[in-house]
Parts: sequence; structure tokens; C-alpha cells
Amino acid sequence: MTSQHYRPARTRTAPGPWPRRPYATGPSLALLAALIVPVAQTSAQAQAQAQAQTAPPPPASATPPAGSVGGMGDVNLYPKRVVIDDRNRLATIGLYNRSPAPGEYDVTVSDKLMTPQGTLIDLETVTDPAMRARVRSAATMLRWSPRRVALGGSEAQTVRVMVRVPPDLPAGEYRSHFTIVSAPPAADGLSIDNATGQGQNQGIGVRIVPRFGISIPVIVRVGETTLNVGLKDFALGEGGGGKVITLTVTRDGTRSAFGDIRILAPGSKEPIAEVLGVGVYTEVGSRTVQVPVNPKADPRFLARGARLTATFTDDDSAPGKVLAKQDFTLP
Repeated sequence: MTSQHYRPARTRTAPGPWPRRPYATGPSLALLAALIVPVAQTSAQAQAQAQAQTAPPPPASATPPAGSVGGMGDVNLYPKRVVIDDRNRLATIGLYNRSPAPGEYDVTVSDKLMTPQGTLIDLETVTDPAMRARVRSAATMLRWSPRRVALGGSEAQTVRVMVRVPPDLPAGEYRSHFTIVSAPPAADGLSIDNATGQGQNQGIGVRIVPRFGISIPVIVRVGETTLNVGLKDFALGEGGGGKVITLTVTRDGTRSAFGDIRILAPGSKEPIAEVLGVGVYTEVGSRTVQVPVNPKADPRFLARGARLTATFTDDDSAPGKVLAKQDFTLP
């Protein structure tokens, strides 16, 4: 395996007048099921490790790239979202182990459904056929290597992704999610009974091993796609330990919406409320979002009858472009 040693710093959002909310489509975390780990390493594990050793070299940068995402485990991913279109059918996903201890990670693909509240749930748990049909999976088109990565402490590596689009596939957007899950450590044959001197030296050792995972969306766009975004249903309330402005982002067209929401007030140099990286996937026509209010905002901007302006700024195909703008009055 080729890799590059570095010790990444903690990734932070750009400085602002108050702590910003994490990405709303940030990684999907999962504490996976307990495993029964055999004493001896299987041939499949050995083969996966051999494959990881032939992986491409890590990126040249010695610092974590902006926009990388992390979770409860010890591995970070970048970028936070992968979009593949007709111009380029290749992509890379970077992994780096921010722990000083070595680790192994399985690279898998799954499908997830977004709810109107913005929650992502595993498609395999959805029983409603109509809801399942809304998700246009990209899983069968994706090829990636390696499928297991072994990283030393503070090591990085990339996973290569290739898309094969069937010639008769209808135009539109297709999506699956790459999930990186910590692999169980190699079994050492030591069970609880062995540790207390009550067991025997042979047999299968059973251990409870938590496996932490982190996911990012991989989006495949075929042909021309369209998008229209709107903002509506504004309300002021409480949430997350402070005031929030609740609103609904509407989406119409054949591709997802990704962007930043800002609430502006006349006379204020900074947004009085802001949330970054809001996504609305193609299976939903709208999504409810809570935008945290700057605790230092002038109270008169939040009074009943105050006139405010909400914007949705693209962070996808045309970064910086305002896709929706709506004036509203606080009830």
C-alpha cells in the first residue's frame, strides 16, 4: 500500500460571528451490529488486504483538505459529496486516519432515502414500494478500488471510483452512498474465559466490536438536468438550545439541490441566521430546515412584524449563484 504520513488538523468552517451549524447533509453515522470474530484471519480478509496494498497513492497535500467530513470513528472523508457527470466518469474519495493507531476500513455502497424532514434512512429498511421507487440508485453503475483500506496512524489513501452508464439509461440524476466502516481488529484467540484463566486455548472467541461508519453521497448525472428552488413557510421558534427560523425548501426538476441558507435583515452587515450545506434530494419535493439564529443578533430583527430576506445560494453546479430569494415577515 502506498500512503503518505501526515497529522491532519481539525477541519473547521470559516470563522464567523458565532459557531456555525455543521453541514445539514453531513455524513450519515451508524453504530453497526456486534460481530462474531473468528480466531484465524479468513482468506477473504487476506485478499482484501493484498488489494489495499495495490491502491493508488494518497494526495500530495499534507493537511486535511477543506470540506472533509468526520464522525464518531477515527476516519475522515473528502470531499463531502461526489458528483459525476457526462464530462468525467472518474472520481476519487480520500480517506485519512486521524488516530495515531492503525486501522482497517471497509468501503461499501448503499442506498438511502431522504425524508421531508431531511433525515436519511437505509433504503433496505423502507417497506413502502412507492417510497422505494422514488430513489434512483447508482449502485449498479459504480466500480471502486480498493474495497478495504489499511491505514497506519495519520496515514491517508484514495479510493478510485469509476462509473459505467448503460447506453439506454434515461437522463436524470442517480445516487448512492459510499460508506466507510471500521473493520474489526484481527482476532487474537483471547476470550473472556481465557483472560480469567477459565477457558481453553482452542475454539472460537466471541467479542462485541462496535463498528463506526461515515457516509457521503455519490451522485451520477446523465444528460441534461434541471432544478428550481423555492423558500416558504417561515416561522420563528426554539431549537438546539437557541432561537431558530424554520422554513421549507422546495425543489422541482431532475437534480438535487445543494446550498447555503442565509437570513438577512435590513441594516445588518452579517446574516442574522445561517446554515451551510443543505441538501434536498430528488426523492423529495421539499424539506423542512431549521436555521439557527445568531445569538448576538439585534432583538429588533426578531420582533413580530420584522421584515427579513431568505436566500438559498448554490454550492453545486454554479457555486455562489442565488437560486432562491424570498422576503417574509415574522408572524
